[in-house]
Amino acid sequence: MNEISVIVAVYNGERYLREAIESILAQTAPPLEILVVDDGSSDESAAVAAGFGEKVRCYSRPHEGVGAALNFGISQARGDFFAFLDADDLWCPEKLARQMVTLLRPAAPDMVFGHAEPFLSPELAATARKNTAAANPAAPGFLKGTMLIPRGAFDQVGDFDTTRRLGDFIDWFLRAREAGLTSEMLPEVVLKRRIHDANTVTVEKHLQTDYVKILKASLDRRRGGTPGT
Repeated sequence: MNEISVIVAVYNGERYLREAIESILAQTAPPLEILVVDDGSSDESAAVAAGFGEKVRCYSRPHEGVGAALNFGISQARGDFFAFLDADDLWCPEKLARQMVTLLRPAAPDMVFGHAEPFLSPELAATARKNTAAANPAAPGFLKGTMLIPRGAFDQVGDFDTTRRLGDFIDWFLRAREAGLTSEMLPEVVLKRRIHDANTVTVEKHLQTDYVKILKASLDRRRGGTPGT
């Protein structure tokens, strides 16, 4: 069987979560299931997800970070393939269909990605809109939101690192490369990546800190030393 589990981890994402789920439901190749894991939100994120009824499987957990939320979702998933979407981003309608064609062909890669296109959220502060007006156009996106991967390939790498504040996927992807997994980048845009107040300057500062630690850990693994933290 070739059925897809889509996992969404959300933390205080009520403003955008509905649109994200709707973009999953709009797929021309519908997934087997949508799992939304609420990571201890203090807003109405869980209620937004529950509002979709049987179309969405909802879970609420204590706040432990996105990696732990994703790992829990994976533990509950029943599909043969995994896809992930951040609660503030959107999928293009052909995303899953196009990627499944790639993964089901002979000599398929272990995982497939696509291009990501940023867009400015309407409520973005005027100063931030000015600073990001010339944001990068659509570009190859090695992001969890652009990936589709068979369960077996994901299991070769293992779960997301729960100690990473923001760089959980970069860490996972580097481990996948180290394990020898192959990938293919589709030329199509499959993900609309939202730029908003909460993911601009503050997030970028934390990412820089996490990326340094992640790259050091990767180098240590390849050298056979003690992984960095």
